[in-house]
Amino acid sequence: MERWAERATTVRVVGTGIMGRGIAQVAAAAGLTVQLADARPEAVDEAVGQIGAMFGKLVAKGRMSADDAAAAEARLVPVDGPLADGTGVDLVIEAVREEIGTKRELFAGLERVCPDSTVFATNTSSLSVTEIGAGMSDPSRLAGLHFFNPVPLMKLAEVIAGARTAGWIPDALTDLVRRFGHSPVRAPDTPGFLVNHAGRGLGTEALQIVAEGTARPVDVDRIARDVLGLKMGPFELMDLTGLDVSHPVMETIWEGFHYDDRLRPSYLTRARYQAGLFGRKVGAGWYEYVDGVKQEPAEAPVPADLEGAPRPFWITGPAPDAGRLAAVLEKAGVPVERGPFPSEAAVVLDTDGVVFPHENSLDPRRTVAVDPVGGFERRLVLTVHPGLDAAAGRAALAGLAATGLPVTVVGDAPVPVSERLLASIVNVACEIAQRGLASPADIDTAVRLGLGYPFGPLEWGDRMGGERLLSALSAMFAGTGDPRYRPSRWLAHRVALGMPLTERGTSPADFLRSSGS
Repeated sequence: MERWAERATTVRVVGTGIMGRGIAQVAAAAGLTVQLADARPEAVDEAVGQIGAMFGKLVAKGRMSADDAAAAEARLVPVDGPLADGTGVDLVIEAVREEIGTKRELFAGLERVCPDSTVFATNTSSLSVTEIGAGMSDPSRLAGLHFFNPVPLMKLAEVIAGARTAGWIPDALTDLVRRFGHSPVRAPDTPGFLVNHAGRGLGTEALQIVAEGTARPVDVDRIARDVLGLKMGPFELMDLTGLDVSHPVMETIWEGFHYDDRLRPSYLTRARYQAGLFGRKVGAGWYEYVDGVKQEPAEAPVPADLEGAPRPFWITGPAPDAGRLAAVLEKAGVPVERGPFPSEAAVVLDTDGVVFPHENSLDPRRTVAVDPVGGFERRLVLTVHPGLDAAAGRAALAGLAATGLPVTVVGDAPVPVSERLLASIVNVACEIAQRGLASPADIDTAVRLGLGYPFGPLEWGDRMGGERLLSALSAMFAGTGDPRYRPSRWLAHRVALGMPLTERGTSPADFLRSSGS
């Protein structure tokens, strides 16, 4: 089967919805003849017209020549139905509804009309490839080929081998994905595959933060965007995807990994799911939507009842962070005290990002914290605690707001919100690597391209510092007793050995290979 991907000339796409049309578009643009099939014949004609229109837009934008667009459109070939004669078809990609019985029935029928050389691929996003293939007489011909929506823009595809997939097929599909102009990653046939599994780190921790009363959904989203640099916050993403989709996925992945606490969902989503608060598609989710536009609450108001001159700040914490925050405040004209101890009037700012347990020696009535992650550049995150004097808290908010930066006020916890989110993202990715479900490089590529994170999670962990994230998880575990914060052995080992999180390292498999076993 050498060079199968280069020799392949014809692919049949079954299902001409949004995903099927996107797959057909990139395949035709890559030079393959694309047979389009659907249970509704009229849907095929609609798909040909819509894909042709997309090629026209690419020509208008100068991203495709008119000749190439015409040639690609000419390679779109409607066929009578999903089970039309498959002579000459190298690959069938299924993109029908996400229901196991429907897919199994389809592939059982395709086996009867396609030659033995035809490879079958399911574009499932959540169903087991092995379970789908169990309905075939020869499941070795089936693999998963999971594209992301919109396919022409999301340049990633997960290649998934089922338990009985022939060994050469994943390599062949990996080469074909590259021919499409996409980046392939090898994903395991486990719940969530790779991208959806890795994505549990952000979403489940965000829900935990809200459930315990530390911050509101809008606060978490703003911190995720402005401090961590994500394109979209976790609650915005849930609203965009739809809780009717994301809630079952969270529950399924958690159950599929035998209730691993690192992947544990929240009671919050079940009630909202039952209430039909699915997000943008229904006009209400974590946010309200008017004509599809999110209605985001206003930023925290600056207190207007302060009397006299602004109270000075005295800053504690690691020297680089304390110095940067002092410079930001002084540039805005906010007084900063210099000295070994604060005066009685000063509000104490702790740049560890949390108040307890780090600074128990300071007067808690006037001690707050500012999260240092993000370098105090786009947003300031103010941490308050139950024992804080309200006047000192108002003075802290007013002083920070004087910088002109938006200020988010959150509750105190053993670790700042931003570090909790990042530590969870990295810890889940480390556990994927520890279990050997995917290579470190594939984990990083999949998450960066599939979820739009600024870095892959393992690379991000190295940038932040594995030791710092291990310390954050350990602090959360010690402070809450919750096993969701149990550090992955991959993280703990690499910190202890001084190794990057992105490095696979030596394993028993290396010795088995070298001995010829």
